Amino acid sequence: MNDHLAATNKKFPLAYIVPAKIDTQISEEVAGKINSILEVETSEIKNVIDSRSDKFRVLARRISDEQVVAVKELGINGLDVAYETDRFYPGNSLAANVLGFLGYSGDTKSGQYGIEAFYDDELFGNSKADRPADVILTIDKNIQQVVENSLELLMKRWKAAGGTIIVQNPNTGEILAMADRPTFDPNNYSEYEPRNFLNRGVQEIFEPGSSFKPITMAMGLDLGAVTPQTTFNDVGFREVSGYTIKNFSERVFGTVTMSQVLERSINTGAMYVQDKVGDDNFLDYLINFGFGQKTGIDLPGEIHGDITNLYSGRKINFLTASFGQGIAVTPVQLINAYSAIANGGKLMKPYVVEKIVKEGGSEEVIQPEIVAIPISEKTATKLKSMLVSVVDNGFDKARIKGYDIAGKTGTAQIPDGKGGYLENEYIHDFVGFAPAFEPKFVILIKLDRPKGITFAADSLSPTFREITAYLLNYYSIPPTRR
Repeated sequence: MNDHLAATNKKFPLAYIVPAKIDTQISEEVAGKINSILEVETSEIKNVIDSRSDKFRVLARRISDEQVVAVKELGINGLDVAYETDRFYPGNSLAANVLGFLGYSGDTKSGQYGIEAFYDDELFGNSKADRPADVILTIDKNIQQVVENSLELLMKRWKAAGGTIIVQNPNTGEILAMADRPTFDPNNYSEYEPRNFLNRGVQEIFEPGSSFKPITMAMGLDLGAVTPQTTFNDVGFREVSGYTIKNFSERVFGTVTMSQVLERSINTGAMYVQDKVGDDNFLDYLINFGFGQKTGIDLPGEIHGDITNLYSGRKINFLTASFGQGIAVTPVQLINAYSAIANGGKLMKPYVVEKIVKEGGSEEVIQPEIVAIPISEKTATKLKSMLVSVVDNGFDKARIKGYDIAGKTGTAQIPDGKGGYLENEYIHDFVGFAPAFEPKFVILIKLDRPKGITFAADSLSPTFREITAYLLNYYSIPPTRR
């Protein structure tokens, strides 16, 4: 992989005044002239001049070449231009939510959000490393660009409120791409609302819906409680504690296999597996899959998701959790759990920095780390076959001729904060991997509040297919089917 510069240091001009050197009798006139060039409020400039401070006061940073010339041409004693080294992001908004930006904490420069904040000490140099280090990311610029373009088109097509796409190497935990919308340009971060700076992949939770069913199925398979061929009779609903829980489309499927439970996304089927697994085992497996806790990814502000209602011991909470309702996950938790299925049962620690290059060229290379082994390799292989049949028999728009593609969609309701759910407002997600039996990548797509479409299978399958096709070609992966 060729390295591309994501952030570098560059000299930028700034305009400053030393108030004590400016004649107060002409402060209003001076303020007016400066305002016409720098567009800083006249009253603000006058207040600075009237302070009579003998300290250097910055009026405007990153001024244009034309502004530099105009300031100098004023020829005012005490007003001048200086140069400061600051961070420059050649890709503008590319991977902005991963990078963060170099901003200020009070008057001190410091990394804000993203890599800039998490690796602030290394990038700045501190007592342990006197000179700043270079940080090399796992993000692949080409994949990132494709993913961002896909997300942009998806957002526009469905007029969505937000979106996230993550691509992960399931065998190492490396994050190959991580895109968010809305986003920002770190070169001009002051022009954006702070909410744009969040990395929703790690800092926002959602109820995953049906994309969670394979996690429940993994438990049943791993315990030997069910096999892909196990059948159960669906009557379309389940009554528990005075509640009636139905299938999403209120359909009745009759006698179905566990493979068909995933293919047709049957809520009652997921509940059947949860019954077989048992509540204590269900909770143990969720914890081993990394839910309800931070993944430890090297990005700031990670939140741990929410599976607290399972500690209430109420059966209904376990049943709804079996199909991804009533519990909340972060996108990175969900893709990481799918990576564990993809790689044969190992939960890896996700990471975005590949290595840190110190002064003199010494390197600290980040090693892949196994966090847990939630399921056996045998279980993972069975589940992969089931997820291939989900794509083969369920999502024609996600299929790619000649390849085994595994995946599952989720169409989840959005909590209203009062114990219920919002009407006709959904979060769509799709998680899948390829080639299914020797996966090189896992993709998660999440779309918030798309308009005019109900199911994730319809909204996200084409985008999943496009990114998958690109990656199969990018990595020169030969067909896995004749």
